[in-house]
Amino acid sequence: MITLDICFPCQGIWFDSFESVQISPGGIINLFKLIHAHRDDPRRQQSTTPHCPRCRDTLIAVRDIVRSGRFTYRRCPQDHGRFTAFAQFMIEKGFVRQLVPAEIKALAARIGTVHCSGCGAPVDIRTEAACSHCNSPISILDPAAVEKALAAYHDKEYIHTLRDPEALADAVLSIEKQRSQQTVPETGTVVGDLFLSGLGIVGDLFA
Repeated sequence: MITLDICFPCQGIWFDSFESVQISPGGIINLFKLIHAHRDDPRRQQSTTPHCPRCRDTLIAVRDIVRSGRFTYRRCPQDHGRFTAFAQFMIEKGFVRQLVPAEIKALAARIGTVHCSGCGAPVDIRTEAACSHCNSPISILDPAAVEKALAAYHDKEYIHTLRDPEALADAVLSIEKQRSQQTVPETGTVVGDLFLSGLGIVGDLFA
């Protein structure tokens, strides 16, 4: 059994060495449930210079690639473990995919600014194709991967919403209105969260 160290305010997980590869499919589902249950917790932007909780060394930024796209994490230089944002971990496991330009354009017309799935910073997708803080691409839950993982729930109503950019934009706006609205201080712009909103769309499956 694996016990994960999870920080809900900073939307990330600390993995001791090799823990990330030991999580079972059932463990992934439990992680979905936990993230969804804490979706309204106060959120803070991740530190640009995080430290290892064991040796206090500054974590090293790492970029990697899997079939579902590029993902990032920060590892301890002494190999004590690594810190990975929720959405980046989901990319690594194939549950999140990166949006293609046409999808980003459709979302940008309705939402404009979204939270980065890597560091939580606001990203204006009308002018940026990736986060200017950590270079993470714009991502959303992959409906095919989620459908496969949640097959036991026998509910596919959310699939169309996640695949259709316009329907997704409507869903994100609706979910953000229900949650406590987060704004960019300089502009007052509502910030959408594609990852948490995607979880919200499938959240009824966790009841």
